[in-house]
Amino acid sequence: MKPASLSLRLGLTVSILGALLVVFLAILAYFALTHELNTLARDSLAKKMAQVEHSLSLYGDVAEISGKPHILLDQVMGHDNLTLSIYDLNNLRAPVLKSGSGMSETRLELRAVRAATEQLAYSSSTDDQGMRFLTASRLVRLKDGSRVPVLLSTDSAHDQALLSAYLRSTLIALPLLLICIGLSAWAAVQRGLAPLRGFTAVASRVTTQDLGHRLSVLNMPQELSELAQSINFMLYRLDNGVQQLSQFSDDLAHELRSPINNLMGKAQVALSRERNPEEYRNVLVSCIEELERVARIVSDMLFLAQVSHPAEHAPFEPITLEHEALKVAELFNLVAQDKQIELNVIGNAQVQGDRLMIQRAISNLLSNALRHCPPGNTVSLSIESGASQASLLVSNPGPGIEARHLPHLFDRFYRVDSSRSRSQGSTGLGLAIVRSIMSLHRGSVKVESQPGGITLFSLTFPKR
Repeated sequence: MKPASLSLRLGLTVSILGALLVVFLAILAYFALTHELNTLARDSLAKKMAQVEHSLSLYGDVAEISGKPHILLDQVMGHDNLTLSIYDLNNLRAPVLKSGSGMSETRLELRAVRAATEQLAYSSSTDDQGMRFLTASRLVRLKDGSRVPVLLSTDSAHDQALLSAYLRSTLIALPLLLICIGLSAWAAVQRGLAPLRGFTAVASRVTTQDLGHRLSVLNMPQELSELAQSINFMLYRLDNGVQQLSQFSDDLAHELRSPINNLMGKAQVALSRERNPEEYRNVLVSCIEELERVARIVSDMLFLAQVSHPAEHAPFEPITLEHEALKVAELFNLVAQDKQIELNVIGNAQVQGDRLMIQRAISNLLSNALRHCPPGNTVSLSIESGASQASLLVSNPGPGIEARHLPHLFDRFYRVDSSRSRSQGSTGLGLAIVRSIMSLHRGSVKVESQPGGITLFSLTFPKR
């Protein structure tokens, strides 16, 4: 079964919530209206009871009530839904005075009379015809000190009619209102999700050959705008990654093509005619040199691939930069002596990292410095320790590097002097490996140089 669309889900959810809210408000309004009508009825009975009590205070005894009823009758005259009943406590068979025909059942009146006290009390009752009454009862004192139970009853016919009209109108309007809510919710959801169609359009056009498409964030909701910006940034990184991969593939093919062509050319020349063993031996020696160059390129590429997957590395350990720098300097000591170059290690600091990778980074920088340092000079490895970071600086007084080359020094296969670097055995991956190692250690590598001045490479490690 095909899952429901997001717009349908949101539309139904909003419609159901809206319907529940409308029904809840309708029920709340019904109970509020019922409560308010009941409160108004009680207040009306209380005021009328106060008037009756004042009138009864003018009568001397119970007999006078039946003899002069007009004062009391005037209190309820004009109120068709109001019934006044006054009883004698010594004779409850028939009321002393009764005005109105609201509550006609004697049993209901007698029940209210027996429950009457000197405090005003209210009671609700329903007769056999289903008519509901609200009755206020109280014992009222006459001039002679006797007490008579007074009942004031009002029927709720008008209130019931009002509530019935409210229910009828609500039941008629509710389906129309729910339909309007559903349509409005559907339209709002469709409008709110309209930018997602732009996401679909861009996603359908993006390919590995064309990653230049971007999402427009103009007039887009904030939540979708943040998502669009994230997707645009992702596409930007993918575009850069694909371009770098394409450039790297071209560079790698170019680097491998030269030694492979050399191998093929030398083999073809050697096989073009009969040669003596010495000539074959020279060809094999030359081929071995080319193969060693290919092996170095492959080894460096494997190392770069390893550095690109930091999850595979062992946890970092405390590393003393002075100790590692001295160890690397000792390995290059013979090369330095042959070129009459002095190696100098100054300073100390401790960082967290991978020992072999840090040695590889220092080794690449020191090898590069020795390759370009003139004889009779000093290559310095200076270690500086700060509050939040530590740095290792490799400097040599070589010929310097032009400013136009500095931004590209750490690119793979980039060489300032291509022919000279190849003749010295360089693969063009040394500084790229250094940058990858420092990226893995959440650090950085920088270079400062001017033609004819000192070239300074710096490795900066964060202190954890």
